[in-house]
Amino acid sequence: MSTENFTVRPYPEMWAALEMDVPRFDKARQMLGEVYGKLFLSQANRPQRMTYFDEMIAEIFGRRVEELLAAKKEGRPVVGTFCVYIPGEIVVAAGGICVGLCGGSQGSVPDAEKILPRNICPMVKSAYGFKAGRICPYFQAVDFVYGETTCDAKKKTWELLDRLVPTHVMEIPQMKRARDRTMWLEEVRDFKTKVEDVCQATISADQLAGAIRVINDKRRALQRLTALRAANPAPISGKDALLIEQIAFYDEPVRFVREVNLLCDELDQRVKNLEGVTPDSAPRVMVSGVPMALPNWKVHNLVESAGAVVVGEESCIDSRYFKDLIDEKETTMDGQLEALTDRYMQIDCSCFTPNDERIEQVLKEYRASGARGMLHYSLQFCHTYNTEEIKILEACEKEKIPYLSIESDYSPEDVGQLQTRIEAFLEQIRG
Repeated sequence: MSTENFTVRPYPEMWAALEMDVPRFDKARQMLGEVYGKLFLSQANRPQRMTYFDEMIAEIFGRRVEELLAAKKEGRPVVGTFCVYIPGEIVVAAGGICVGLCGGSQGSVPDAEKILPRNICPMVKSAYGFKAGRICPYFQAVDFVYGETTCDAKKKTWELLDRLVPTHVMEIPQMKRARDRTMWLEEVRDFKTKVEDVCQATISADQLAGAIRVINDKRRALQRLTALRAANPAPISGKDALLIEQIAFYDEPVRFVREVNLLCDELDQRVKNLEGVTPDSAPRVMVSGVPMALPNWKVHNLVESAGAVVVGEESCIDSRYFKDLIDEKETTMDGQLEALTDRYMQIDCSCFTPNDERIEQVLKEYRASGARGMLHYSLQFCHTYNTEEIKILEACEKEKIPYLSIESDYSPEDVGQLQTRIEAFLEQIRG
């Protein structure tokens, strides 16, 4: 595919059947294709295996949605998700599909602001706006959506979202004591019951064991990709790696694992050949902080357009999503649900207190990535990450790590200002 002829393919009849605002959505589709071509296909020396992920974007509102609709016709559950805390293994065990619904676009925010306050997280507003404006085929296709209580804006928005689409809310404890684990396990059991009700079937221990292996394989593939990014010169751009991580929330997991591992085989050879997407002298940056939902590529594009390379993300789109595996040795349903709960309790979201393990994880990933500077990215009004950043900054200052803090939203209005600050930060790294 070339920059000029790339397009996100239209499926107007299917969108109309889903009761979407087709004329408005089609404009967004065309804009996404134009932006994607400029940001991604213009990159020099991209790995050949990125063609699969380009095709995934080309069909993101078409063929992939058709797969969801086919699953629904077969009685398999299709669950929309907003967070890495969904025990997706349970959905996969029922033959179902989890699909990410997080909002990363400014285009849907005005729809949300007709109902929601303006001074809340743009990701929450963007997600709600996709449904309120009927401009997301995934939102229109799901059986129900899965919300969680990781922040006040989310848990109150789910009450309103439930008026538009059935919304199952899982209570996430704010601490990690024994009593919190007990509650979490009960929430996981309740979610299993919900999925079984939707698909009118009982999930067996063998089915759950198989699903655990499938999702663990996805985590292993993404771990492999992250490890390869530590090479110098970097064999893949941060933008492409971020794209793959975003697609992980949409794609069919077995197919996705196959394609990521084929890409990693190519990257392995690139590393052996010292072949990179940037010179080995390019500044290496790690990004930590909030999730970066598709199509939020702002920070990575600014960093890499300035001649640097992003070599890792400590966020829910990256390491918090796949750094921990579920114990595969359990054979009983009770044992599997216990192991599943234990794994999800290791996620170090800023909603927890205390959360010192996240500070340690940030430094661990920074050292492993070979980065030479830390960029902490927060969304406006994300109070937990904005406040917890104080500890991240203190830890980086103690380690003498060059550091830049960015707070933004999804609009393009601050691009010029951010570009100036990022360029100055990269000069600091270059020395």
